Amino acid sequence: MIEPALVLVTTSYPISGDGSEAAGSFVADLVKELATTLCVRVVAPGRVEAHERAAERIEIFRYAAPAKPLSTLKPWNPVDAFWLARVLRGGARATRAAVAAGATAHVFALWGLPSGEWARRAAAQRGLAYSVWLLGSDVWTLGRLPIARGLLTCVLREAAHRYADGHRLAADARAIGGTQVEFLPSTRALETRTPPPLPRPAPPYRLLFLGRWHPNKGVDILLDALAILADADWQRIDAIDIAGGGPLHELVHARVAALQTAGRPVRLKGFLAKTEAEAAMARADWVLIPSRIESIPLVFSDAMRVGRPVICSPVGDLPIVAQDVGVVARAATPEAWRDALRAALGGTPPDAAVIAARAAEFSLENVTGRLRRALLPGVAA
Repeated sequence: MIEPALVLVTTSYPISGDGSEAAGSFVADLVKELATTLCVRVVAPGRVEAHERAAERIEIFRYAAPAKPLSTLKPWNPVDAFWLARVLRGGARATRAAVAAGATAHVFALWGLPSGEWARRAAAQRGLAYSVWLLGSDVWTLGRLPIARGLLTCVLREAAHRYADGHRLAADARAIGGTQVEFLPSTRALETRTPPPLPRPAPPYRLLFLGRWHPNKGVDILLDALAILADADWQRIDAIDIAGGGPLHELVHARVAALQTAGRPVRLKGFLAKTEAEAAMARADWVLIPSRIESIPLVFSDAMRVGRPVICSPVGDLPIVAQDVGVVARAATPEAWRDALRAALGGTPPDAAVIAARAAEFSLENVTGRLRRALLPGVAA
């Protein structure tokens, strides 16, 4: 008897493996964990359309996608408009192909749009059930656009199960869909098996920003805050690493250069592959999350699992989950971040046991266990 597969539809999956796709790294880890007990057919972006066998229980149906993240495409730009149209057609076609490739138990979309709409249509054509997992961009960005909001409402209402990777995000998604949405945390598997060293108990500290250089992620807020720190504050800082890449490339390079010219110990790095990112966190004493819009970012769960306290903006669920494992700024502004940095640099770091307890909430095994029981009760053990 052929084992029915889970078809997982996503816009986030590694292509280059250079660390530029944080959510893609999470989805890849999720697929690997799910594939320990069931077959998974993944619909994912690629350089070209392709069908790959990634492992014994993992097939990948690639649709052509641009090198840059889909979230950065602008419909009014002719080149971006071309890619958006190509992705929408190619993703829908790849989803139909994956569902038709063999016995299918369930279709699971990561994330709401366009993946959820691809899953909804393909599942309806085959008389299958589908479920959806939402990101903040689905609800707080696309959910503000009338047409996208209407599509998202349909996706939510017709789904068998609905998840969101934040408590507040789940509540806001319920308001859009008028139906129950469960919180399910996104997290990644750790590559490094050796326990990381404990962070320094006192200054000078090493600080790390790791993420996309995008306005939503607030790297410009952080750099402006660093520019207004006093000399006394800098005496408590050993080094600050700014790692990542994205549309604010020129701004980040210019402001880091200005800080370096002023003699500040700020170091610029590009995207970090997964093992490199874990090593960078293990070297740091504090992880910085200056986002303007966020639910619970992967960098937060990564920091918890590496035992690092955080300094973060008061957005999404961060004030809830980070209040006892770091410092929460009073606002996502340079002045508020200057004050938060001062509080962290001059205070006592959170207890390691508290951070470890929070890390236990972000277990990939627990997440995949919940999904198996909900989506495939008659297939997976």
